[in-house]
Amino acid sequence: MSLNSDNATTTLAENKVLILYILNLINTDFKQDDLFKIITSINDINYFYFKQVLTDLIDSKLVGTYTKEEEPVIKITSEGKNAYELTKDVLPGIMKLKADHIFEKEFSNIEEESSIIAEFTPRNENDYMIKCKIVENNETIFEVKTIAGSRDRAKRIVDNWNKNATTIYPKILNMLLEENQ
Repeated sequence: MSLNSDNATTTLAENKVLILYILNLINTDFKQDDLFKIITSINDINYFYFKQVLTDLIDSKLVGTYTKEEEPVIKITSEGKNAYELTKDVLPGIMKLKADHIFEKEFSNIEEESSIIAEFTPRNENDYMIKCKIVENNETIFEVKTIAGSRDRAKRIVDNWNKNATTIYPKILNMLLEENQ
């Protein structure tokens, strides 16, 4: 039983250091689900175990969590950076190499995904609040909110924004810049 306990403790420590390592590389605000995508690509852990490990890091004040633009985000704290520096040798070299390789690919995918965002939420039975935005470097550069009278219309608007935001956004800007004649 001691062998299993030692192995579980080693795995827990590796996963904590892996999360700190990735957050140290990112060094900016990051969504938990995006971090989960990267971590599971590196090390095969399930969502509930990931949340448990991340919660331990948050409770230990090694990772900070807060809300930015109505979205919960996380970031490594200065205590987390210090803890990472002290414990980075716990991370096996092969896992670090794999993390570096996967991080570059996954992080650029996540950055692209998160740059165009559209969502709708029901306000009541017949009204849906729609939010469409463009984010660059974790800062919202454009945002439009509107209301749709049906779920179908809300979904169409969200789908259209996700597919065509790069053409819709400049058109709206041009219309806002036009002077009435």
